[in-house]
Amino acid sequence: MRKKDLNIEPEEEIEYVSRSQMKREVEALQDLGKKITELRPDQQAQVPMSEVLAEAVEEMARISSHGAKKRHLNYIGKLMKHEDEEAIKVAIERFDSASDAHNQRFHALERLRERLIDGDQAAMNETLAAYPDCDIQHIRQLIRNAQKEREHNKPPASFRKLFQYLRTLDETV
Repeated sequence: MRKKDLNIEPEEEIEYVSRSQMKREVEALQDLGKKITELRPDQQAQVPMSEVLAEAVEEMARISSHGAKKRHLNYIGKLMKHEDEEAIKVAIERFDSASDAHNQRFHALERLRERLIDGDQAAMNETLAAYPDCDIQHIRQLIRNAQKEREHNKPPASFRKLFQYLRTLDETV
């Protein structure tokens, strides 16, 4: 009999991975896990991860011994194998000030702040649509104060507060 007659499908292509490649992949997952542990708790809450990984990350903050930290990072690396690596990378990039994604968001918020201070009603509508939980009165007060600061050449306190408020709103979305 021939294979064709038995309806046996050809075997799937088996991909062999070297030991070195496997070690590099595990180390990359451990590094990603370490980045999660270095985030603030409010930022960690925004990273998409399972409950088991979230508990392990939370536990890492309570460990003080260097050797125990190293072992716990290995454990976190093992847990990372079952997580959505790309989604976690995207979430971490939002908080990494050296990343392009963070810088683009930062500059977009600066442009939005400028448009709001210049009195652009479209910018106000965009802000309200993008951040439905925002305090409209607070934003308008900050805008008025920033406009007055510009007119009277005063230090830009409200200018900065407006940016901080916009950034806080952006981080919660």
